[in-house]
Amino acid sequence: MDAVLYDLRGLKCPLPVIRTRKKLTAMPSGAMILVDTTDPLAVIDIPHFCNEDGHELVSTEKTERGHRFLIRKG
Repeated sequence: MDAVLYDLRGLKCPLPVIRTRKKLTAMPSGAMILVDTTDPLAVIDIPHFCNEDGHELVSTEKTERGHRFLIRKG
């Protein structure tokens, strides 16, 4: 299944989580989203958000300027 790329680079906490939550709300269950962030706190916030909201954090990858998260909507 193809993942939707969601570029949230440059946004500071809590915006990456707020925007990701809003985007996932509009997506069907099981959909995949690839979130790019530069906020250093995202490595804590995104996994916590996935756990709290029942989404699967498929992978976390360090990028040149931040992190990339692959999330499957629960």
